[in-house]
Amino acid sequence: MSTLKKVAVIQSSYIPWKGYFDIINDVDIFLFHEDLQYTKLDWRNRNKIKTAGGSKWITVPISDSKNYMKYNIDQVKVLPDNKWQKKHLNSLKSNYAKSKYFNEYKTLLEDIYLRHEWESLSEMNIYMTKKICEILGIDTQFFNSVDFEFHGKKTDKLINICKHFEADHYLSGPAARDYIEEEKFQDAGITLEYKDYSGYPEYSQLYPPFDHYVTVLDLIFNYGPQSPFYIWGWRQ
Repeated sequence: MSTLKKVAVIQSSYIPWKGYFDIINDVDIFLFHEDLQYTKLDWRNRNKIKTAGGSKWITVPISDSKNYMKYNIDQVKVLPDNKWQKKHLNSLKSNYAKSKYFNEYKTLLEDIYLRHEWESLSEMNIYMTKKICEILGIDTQFFNSVDFEFHGKKTDKLINICKHFEADHYLSGPAARDYIEEEKFQDAGITLEYKDYSGYPEYSQLYPPFDHYVTVLDLIFNYGPQSPFYIWGWRQ
């Protein structure tokens, strides 16, 4: 009898929020969906951090931003000027230096922002995501859609991805309800589940009021090895 597998398929994001890692932890296989059109003013190249002045966006500048609709996510290039890397590093340091576990994990920031000069937005996001998963103790298998030829669009493509990995269960973000054709999953014998992001417990942030929708680094710097509890452990 074959082992049951659960799959999730989501675009890469810049230092994502905790819900992104909640989904990754829930599945056996996580596919970065990078052969999709790049979307501007989205999570692909920006996220929020907590500051004394409230939650603030930090954004990775991309090349040829005026023509972003021509590119898939994996084709987008980071602006060839690493000044933004130092700027983001300094922003994270200045706003989180007083957090309890910042010194324990600051080597992650130095690795990301000082030891690499990024060219591909997708490669950078995937690298960061995998590094954060190591910190959180997530051992999910990762794949990239650009390494395969999955046919079909939207629901049909997702079903073909599940079949390729011999998965019987597909976990989707809740926003995908707008386009997923649920009956096709039923016909294919694949269980469809939507992730529920509600109920996350609040934790102590340096700068109130509390905001769930910031980068997961906020949680890691404040709670270190206890971070998984505030993402998925609280459900147990």
